[in-house]
Amino acid sequence: MKIAIVCYPTYGGSGIVATELGMDLAEKNHEIHFISYSLPARLDVTLPNIYFHSVQVENYPLFQYQPYDVALSTTLYEIAHKYGLDCLHVHYAIPHAYASYFAKQMLAEDGIHLPIITTLHGTDITLVGRHPNYKSAVEFSINQSDIVTSVSESLKKDTYANFNIKKNIEVIPNFIDNSIFVSSKPCCRENFAQPDEKILIHVSNLRKVKRVQDVIEVFNAVQKVVQSKLVIIGEGPEQEVIESLVAKYQLEDKVRILGKVLNLYDILGVADVFLLPSEQESFGLAALEAMAAGIPVISSNAGGIPEVNIDNYSGFTANVADVEHMAKQAIDLLSDDEKLRLFKQQAKQQALRFDKANILPMYENLYTNSLK
Repeated sequence: MKIAIVCYPTYGGSGIVATELGMDLAEKNHEIHFISYSLPARLDVTLPNIYFHSVQVENYPLFQYQPYDVALSTTLYEIAHKYGLDCLHVHYAIPHAYASYFAKQMLAEDGIHLPIITTLHGTDITLVGRHPNYKSAVEFSINQSDIVTSVSESLKKDTYANFNIKKNIEVIPNFIDNSIFVSSKPCCRENFAQPDEKILIHVSNLRKVKRVQDVIEVFNAVQKVVQSKLVIIGEGPEQEVIESLVAKYQLEDKVRILGKVLNLYDILGVADVFLLPSEQESFGLAALEAMAAGIPVISSNAGGIPEVNIDNYSGFTANVADVEHMAKQAIDLLSDDEKLRLFKQQAKQQALRFDKANILPMYENLYTNSLK
């Protein structure tokens, strides 16, 4: 099949999932056309069956804000004509589902039917999409899609609760290639901790919704009981909050902030516990990556996280902002080597449920059904 994938090119979860999906589909001999305003972060354009098309937005002084959705619609229309696309898969409702609707209408004028599959990822529904300036357009775009999916049951419920959706929403969870973690080689543990110390880790874009202050609060409580170090990977607006709390608790020699790294999976392999105290997560891809690396997760129970991190199996969950409970869970786990070993094994087992071998056929079935 010839499939166009529209996504954001940044390191956010929706862009990563869309990129990995497209590359995996290309390996199965589908022709995949990525469409975005810049090259997606993880996209390897040297792979067979992969095409990338940049959306060009003209800079007219008349417009205070350049009309990206109009340019995207035009690009979709032109690519559908040129390559004979079978279907269009848009990730994130704003503005991708909206723009795809107009492309579909333009193509219909030419006698071409282009099915639209819209995948909802999270903040396009729980935050941005609910804003009065966007809600009606988002609602309309979702209802005009031929097929709608969400990455978790939690997000599906939120969508129905906050919008008047007349379409059936099918849950297809995010996925991971577990084989990557089998072949990855953990970097030297001694680079981060002494042999008798445990390693806690947090990976995110350091936004407020990630509650990075709770990461430091939890670790501060843990390190008083368990000899340990904390590694933080990522960049974002809350980095100053982290640094101020690290200074407040005099943890400078126990916390390392690495920023963005290229060898994330190798570093994950040296950790003992992953902290994810987020205020909202539609799925929790970072938790899944940690579990695939054999790291139990101490997380909040927000959004779709409990569908990924099973309490008292792959890790533990607690109410949002319950730092005391999260710290106790981490201390109990890190203080019992046999329990920690068991939870590491169980985390890997849970991650296998989301392996791409199980999830990719769901998307292929969607594409086939969209043509009926």
